[in-house]
Amino acid sequence: MNNLSDRNRNDYFDLDNFDESIDSREYRRRTPDRRNAYNSYNGRPSYNRRGPKKSGIKTRTRNRIIIVAVGVIIVALLVTLFVLLFSQCGKPKDTSNISTEVTKSAYNNNDQTSQASAAENPGNNNAGGDKLSINTYNRAKPEDNNTDGYMDNYLYVWNSKAFELFGGDDMTAERYADIVNTLAGKLSGMNVYSMVIPNHTEMGLPDRLIASGDDDSSGKAYTNSQADNIKAAYNKMDQTKVTPVNAYNYLSEHCNEYIYFDSDHHWTGLGSYYAYKAFVESQGLEALSLDTCTEMTIGGFTGTLSQMTSGIKEDTVHYWQFPYTVTMDITDTNGDVTNYDDPYFDEEASGTLTYGTFIYGDNPLTVLHSSSENAQQGKKIAVVKESYGNAFVPYLSYNYEEVHVVDLRTFRNVSSGDLAAYCRQNGITDVLFLNGIMSANTPERLDEMTTLCD
Repeated sequence: MNNLSDRNRNDYFDLDNFDESIDSREYRRRTPDRRNAYNSYNGRPSYNRRGPKKSGIKTRTRNRIIIVAVGVIIVALLVTLFVLLFSQCGKPKDTSNISTEVTKSAYNNNDQTSQASAAENPGNNNAGGDKLSINTYNRAKPEDNNTDGYMDNYLYVWNSKAFELFGGDDMTAERYADIVNTLAGKLSGMNVYSMVIPNHTEMGLPDRLIASGDDDSSGKAYTNSQADNIKAAYNKMDQTKVTPVNAYNYLSEHCNEYIYFDSDHHWTGLGSYYAYKAFVESQGLEALSLDTCTEMTIGGFTGTLSQMTSGIKEDTVHYWQFPYTVTMDITDTNGDVTNYDDPYFDEEASGTLTYGTFIYGDNPLTVLHSSSENAQQGKKIAVVKESYGNAFVPYLSYNYEEVHVVDLRTFRNVSSGDLAAYCRQNGITDVLFLNGIMSANTPERLDEMTTLCD
């Protein structure tokens, strides 16, 4: 495993440093009114009732019998109608707006072996204990159709999906923790959190395909344990200054859902949602329910990994429009500020850059302003991230009045002061360091983090 560790520290192919900024993408301003069309509902049911046909019999007794009978029928009908109406009001509406595409197994292609595996490994792998504990990491149990994989260009390919190999170790984990500790010490008076996100390899490959120790079997993925790496980093963090948040178990229990892209190194909108739940629930806060949102999709996504190997299936980007307004101010690499009417670029096209749907891609500074009634007034968070954070930060608008998104790679190029000064100037109450596992163990990213408070 030493070769992997050396590659990660020295010449790791830096997928999280691609230029996905607004300047390079030539984004267009969106039109805000189109998204309200789905709310239109037209349709109170029409009724065409006719009264009972009159009888030709004119005896008083018969008329009375008919009148009484009709009255009884009408009363019975009214009682039945009221019972039905009230019983329907008491039932919860089916407001689920999560498509089966994102919640069904990513490996189930009508294959009987895969279906049998799904029955044995339903995906909820929280085998007891507190899943937010930084010492508990429940191994993912992805569905396995027992096919073989292979290595190609530093990637492992299995089931038409590409997986990044991880070479980090305790040394790189501890350096990340030291940097977070140092930065947290300069953010006095603020609640500081850290969350390291595992990648698809940790959550999507069955154990039988992962090489361990001195195993030299061909056809296996030589990758280090990301759970061990995250645990090492969290145990080194000074918990008097920073609170580590374990999103690992929230992801592993949903490992058979569409939480990572197959052609790209990022997670999906659903995967980032589960990490968001881990973050807010660690604080005792209510999480946004996707049932209250409207799911949107953009197909034909061919991510970074599909550019490095062949035979990888295309992805679909799923994102959710909120039931409240979120506006966004973006400071680009030139220092210019542009205003947008929500955090998603819904005019994004299919292709290699579709992940840019989330907050218009990577920019030095992005600020989200929320009208959510659940957001506490004056509660503001700064999220220090690389591109993994893009899909995550919009959800925070449910809990925070303002979400300040600081890209650790370019923020200092446009800021007049360091991170601590910016946070104090803007009344930041909480700070979250959110990074994918690869960036948290890559020297270039760690060097950039050290400059945030210089």
